[in-house]
Amino acid sequence: MASTLTSLATSGGCAAKYPAARLEELLRGFVPADAENLLVGLSPADDAAVYKLDDDRALVFTVDFFPPLVDDPALFGRIAATNALNDVFAMGGSPLLALSIASLPESLPNETVAAIFGGADEQVRAAGALLAGGHTLRDDEPKYGLAVVGTVHPDGYWPKSGARPGDALLLTKPLGTGLLLHAAREGRHHEEGLGAAFRSMTELSRDAAEALRPFEPNAVTDVTGFGLLGHAHEMAERSGVRIELDAPALPFLPGAGEQAAAGVRTGGDRRNRDFAGPHVEADGVSEDILALTYDPQTSGGLLVSLPADKALVVQAQFESQGLSAWRVGRVVDGSGVVLRGPGSAAEDGA
Repeated sequence: MASTLTSLATSGGCAAKYPAARLEELLRGFVPADAENLLVGLSPADDAAVYKLDDDRALVFTVDFFPPLVDDPALFGRIAATNALNDVFAMGGSPLLALSIASLPESLPNETVAAIFGGADEQVRAAGALLAGGHTLRDDEPKYGLAVVGTVHPDGYWPKSGARPGDALLLTKPLGTGLLLHAAREGRHHEEGLGAAFRSMTELSRDAAEALRPFEPNAVTDVTGFGLLGHAHEMAERSGVRIELDAPALPFLPGAGEQAAAGVRTGGDRRNRDFAGPHVEADGVSEDILALTYDPQTSGGLLVSLPADKALVVQAQFESQGLSAWRVGRVVDGSGVVLRGPGSAAEDGA
């Protein structure tokens, strides 16, 4: 009997990411020479690199790949492509070209490999870009993803380091993909939740970014492998602010809370707590909610920081286009991240 894709992987999706704390240590102080036109690189790191070409154009470049988190090869290709493409949208850019990065067992049938590539190509085209080649290696554990090049105006990219006190925080996708997928691998299937997770993970952030662009957000990042609290910590630290999140306002996928209550945890849960935990205050918040907010997401939503007086208008604009944007917190003076439980949320003051 042929092996399934997920049976060939030790972990799947963004839960397979290297620990954030170790990455920070490895990359600390690494700044390329002659970096005058490197608008965004490793100091500080962001969702993608940005390189200025001239006064009107800058390149956005990113790479992302991971082991399979589903057995359907076409779906795996679509999810992996979406995850990589969304990094460009999270920077305010538009994708142009993508290259496949594939590491696959020779034992996989040709039709399986073709389906992975085909699923990715479908998403690249939907993002307005072209899949123009790539590189493939032999490996016992399958992995797939994309290197993506896009463009953005040099003055119009969205860093994660620009959040300002007084901003409101919006989130464009619900949380819980890691828990639902891990539970399914353990035989705990929540069909409604899995269906919602697959739809979420294949939803490009293109429409959300286009709806957001006229409002000139101060900071944007996409919530992926480090979980909501990990990415909120990055935004807070790099912006020199304090982020307050309201647990009752957070959106979750169907069944995700049920899996958290049952004790389901991914390997990324511990790594994310090690990374962000020392910077997070969460008094009065249940362990179930903590698990959901540390849960590594694959192809998660945008976490947006923008002036509070724009938040309601943005939400109305999103709703008019059939998009989602939950108001989940605020930015204040200080440092670190606060996750407020029921009855303890601060007023937005908007």
